[in-house]
Parts: sequence; C-alpha cells; structure tokens
Amino acid sequence: MKELVRPPRLAPGARVAVVAPSGPVPEERLQAGLDVLRGWDLDPVVAPHVLDRHGEFPYLAGTDADRAADFQGAWCDPAVDAVLCARGGYGAQRIVDLLDWDALRAAGPKVLVGFSDVTALHEAFAVRLGLVTLHGPMAAGVDFLKNARAQEHLRATLLAPETVRVISSGGRALLPGRARGVLLGGCLCLLAAERGTPHARASADGGLLCLEDVGEETYRLDRYLTQLLRAGWLDGVRGVLLGSWERCDPYDRVRALLAERLGGLGVPVVEEFGFGHCEGALTIPFGVAAELDAEAATVTLDEPALR
Repeated sequence: MKELVRPPRLAPGARVAVVAPSGPVPEERLQAGLDVLRGWDLDPVVAPHVLDRHGEFPYLAGTDADRAADFQGAWCDPAVDAVLCARGGYGAQRIVDLLDWDALRAAGPKVLVGFSDVTALHEAFAVRLGLVTLHGPMAAGVDFLKNARAQEHLRATLLAPETVRVISSGGRALLPGRARGVLLGGCLCLLAAERGTPHARASADGGLLCLEDVGEETYRLDRYLTQLLRAGWLDGVRGVLLGSWERCDPYDRVRALLAERLGGLGVPVVEEFGFGHCEGALTIPFGVAAELDAEAATVTLDEPALR
C-alpha cells in the first residue's frame, strides 16, 4: 500500500465548504458548527442543498442528484480549500457513482473531512484520486459542537498539522507489538459493504486498519469482520486500531468478538483508540504512513497529515 498525496494545510481565512452527502442536517447544529469554524478564522460557506430533506426517504438530506451536485460544486470551486461533511448517517454510497471523478481530480488536492457513512468517500478518494483524507468530526456533529478535544485535534490537524504527528488516545493493547503501514479504514459496516465496488481498495495489505462502528449488535459486527476475512481483504494488514463501538452491545462482548476475529491476523491491535462515534473523537489521516505502538497506544505519523 502506497502513501497518498497530502493536500495543503489550511491557513487563516481559508474557505471551507460544508456539504451534506448523507443524512439530514439540523439547522441549529449547522449554525453552531459554522460559528466554531469562524472562531478558527476560517470562512465557511454552505452548499445549496445542505438543509434539504428527501421527500420519500427521510434518512437522506435531499435527492441523490442534489447531494452529488453540492459535493462536486464545492470540490471544484477554485475558491474552496476544504470540504467538510456536515454529518454522516446514510447516503454517501448513493452519490459516489454520480460524481465526475475526472473533474474532481482536475480541481487539485484539497482537504476532505468526515467519518461514519463518509467512509465510502474516503475509500473512493483513495482509489480514484490518490488523496489523503481526514477521518474526523463533522461540522454539525454533536461531538464537534460540544467536545473541546475533538475540536482542538481537528483544528490542529487542519491548521498546524506538524503539532499532531503523534496521535495518543489513552487506549490499550488488545494484542501487543509494533507495526508500520499506511492508515486507512473507517466504519466497519461500510467497509464490508464496499467490497466488490469499483471505488474501494481491493485489499488492506500493507495498511494500519482503523475500525469502528455504531448501533450494531455483536452478530452483525461478526458478519462484517467475517466477510472481510473470507474475502481476503485483511490479508497482509500490518496492524489494527479499534475506535468506538457506541450503542453496540456491552463492550466486553464486542471486545471478545474483536479479539477472536482479529487474533488470527498475528498483528498488533490497540483498542479504545478514541476515534469515530465517541466523545472527543480524534482526527485520523487516511493515506499517511505511520508507526503503531500498541503498548503505548500511539500512532506516529511519518509526515504531518497535510503539507
């Protein structure tokens, strides 16, 4: 697995576009998120359909065509330096095939931030554009609005990435050891759902794989991991970082499953690393080479997330 191209860091006054590729966005949370971004001396702009609601499917923020047009318009705007997703939920998968990837590539490297359902876009950006993306808090997310650690880690990654070369979570080793590789991953159910699509990696070979999920029963997590194992997608993975499992079954049960399904890989695994659907979620740059120290529960980036 190769390192990907790092987009430029943001500077004070940078314009950041907020889009809604997935679920509907509460207006009050959007406005609060914009205020946070303005407090960082950034210039946030809102895509036209961010507050839309799909007429038939209420879990979508407007139609697929409008969500895709918002995303593409934001990315291809030469005045925009970064695209921040407002929230996850579901729907990003439905727009991936509607995007003009040649136009996105021609627009040049920019910053993409999001997590959860945005995993589908992280995968597509890696495969189609070869770009580093940021798995981090979203502009209208509750954690982003209320948690100082989540805000500060994302702010530092965007504006002063050299200050967060070492990502430390307070987690612990599920399986000990050190490993080097390229960071990738996201929401477990989305990674399993992406298998066989043209916009996803064929393998996690050579990677430090980040996994998390929300609201899933243990048997479903088992099914996703088993699918990845049976497909050979985990062959050659160098190490695993486990984030949050919010609103899943009791963690002891989830932990036992993770140890059983991942133990056969023979690689270091660190748990409770503090990214994903949790309070104070850390920002993880996908596509950057790094070293995992499971006992210390740290990831040390070879280079800053952004150049």
